[in-house]
Amino acid sequence: MKGSIRDTPIYGLVLAGGKSTRMGTDKGLISYHGMPQQEYLYGLLQNICDETFLSIRQEQKILISKKFNTIIDSDKYRGPFNGILSAHNKYPEVAWLVLACDLPLIDLRALSFLVESRDPSKVATSFATKKTNLPEPLITIWEPKGLKEAINYLKTAQSSCPRKFLINNATNLVHPAMDEVLYNANSTGDYEYIKSKITPINGI
Repeated sequence: MKGSIRDTPIYGLVLAGGKSTRMGTDKGLISYHGMPQQEYLYGLLQNICDETFLSIRQEQKILISKKFNTIIDSDKYRGPFNGILSAHNKYPEVAWLVLACDLPLIDLRALSFLVESRDPSKVATSFATKKTNLPEPLITIWEPKGLKEAINYLKTAQSSCPRKFLINNATNLVHPAMDEVLYNANSTGDYEYIKSKITPINGI
């Protein structure tokens, strides 16, 4: 966090390398706030993180403006851990505030609260809805030691689900003022719902 006295800096990471198969179009490029969603989230993270990056696939590199820092997926790991651990391997001594690109209702107030609630003694500080009380691994501050443990976990784990890793390790759970800010827009139906929540929204 800018101006923070914490020893370990926080870098921001927008996971924009997914294939968006359920949505049918790149979720990171959908405009909910007058710009591509991945750029909107990048801007939010810039307000609270020491550095910010887009996590992308190699073939996306030529499509990204040079004004954005990027980290290319190394394809060493399965699932969402691929982008997160690719970033960790590049900068292993920092904490990573990770955001999926399909979070149209997340805002600076909620993210600032997550950073203020950070517990560096845990493997991660994760948002959870009051309804489920389950960690949301793609709205989480991952500590360096937690990501090191995740690498070892993946060597023998049958599941590459980051939520399962957080559930079975010391994770600091934080609840936003309203569960709705954690809403994932993964399908065209979700997109239509968000259209009713945010105005104006540009076309998909």
